[in-house]
Amino acid sequence: MTDPLAEVVTLLQPAVRASKIVNGAGRWSVRRAEYGQPYYCVILGGSSRIVVDGHAPIALQEGDFVLIPAAHGFTMTSLDPPTSENIDSPFVLLNGEVRVGIKSGPPDVRLLVGHCVFDSPDAALLVSLLPQVVHVRGEKRLATLVQLVREESREQRPARDVVLARLMEVILIEALRSTAGTAASPGLVRGLADARLAIAIRQMHESPTRPWTVAQLAKEAALSRSAFFERFSRAVGVAPMEYLLAWRMALAKNLLRRNEGGVAEIAERVGYSSASTFSVAFTRYVGVPPTRYAREQKEPQGA
Repeated sequence: MTDPLAEVVTLLQPAVRASKIVNGAGRWSVRRAEYGQPYYCVILGGSSRIVVDGHAPIALQEGDFVLIPAAHGFTMTSLDPPTSENIDSPFVLLNGEVRVGIKSGPPDVRLLVGHCVFDSPDAALLVSLLPQVVHVRGEKRLATLVQLVREESREQRPARDVVLARLMEVILIEALRSTAGTAASPGLVRGLADARLAIAIRQMHESPTRPWTVAQLAKEAALSRSAFFERFSRAVGVAPMEYLLAWRMALAKNLLRRNEGGVAEIAERVGYSSASTFSVAFTRYVGVPPTRYAREQKEPQGA
């Protein structure tokens, strides 16, 4: 059976770019606004606090894992934050770790923080299907996986980049499926946690060529049309047809980049009855015609 979450993560092509250990003492604050750069953090010991723009503050404790797929603006602080949270506290290198706050004395918190990138040109579209913030507590597997990333990134062993990419895929899937439930922010994960909606989402991924309507998808989910539309929109964050369009465009862009068929063939593979209908929809959604997109974006042979 098609696994929508795995498909999205695979298309994202995640790769690790940097990781470091940070420890903090006293009252401190670090503000980041690197939009588009996914950020992750594991609390190795102690406690701290994170405030993601548009979300309530989250108190973090040992073993917690945080992932911000699109790196919305956020502020990391001590549990008792300074008066002004938007001013970066000075930091120094201390025993190979980054220290923020008071320079002397034992740390109140130790964190493994890192940035990864999504190499897919479609990253913004795909990330929009994920929760804005992922907070996982009590999952030792995640901490172990991130520790493996840290160790691998510091070594220069053969196939290092391949290993890091695979580890990051596993981390993303593990983190996202650990947040399944109504507590997750709207996105694909929350939709898949709803048994009724999951049936419809899997059908869209498994059979993107079918001429789906909201009524047909509602029938698959055993819900009335209005109940399905409202439940889907609330859980996933977009309307059912908007989600289907986003998924079809993601598939089309991937096929065009890889030069896997002409426009007519790709149109058929993503659910359009003709090349012209597909071209109009693609141009409206992406901003350029599919032939031009393929010419500008397709991967080199052998990639």
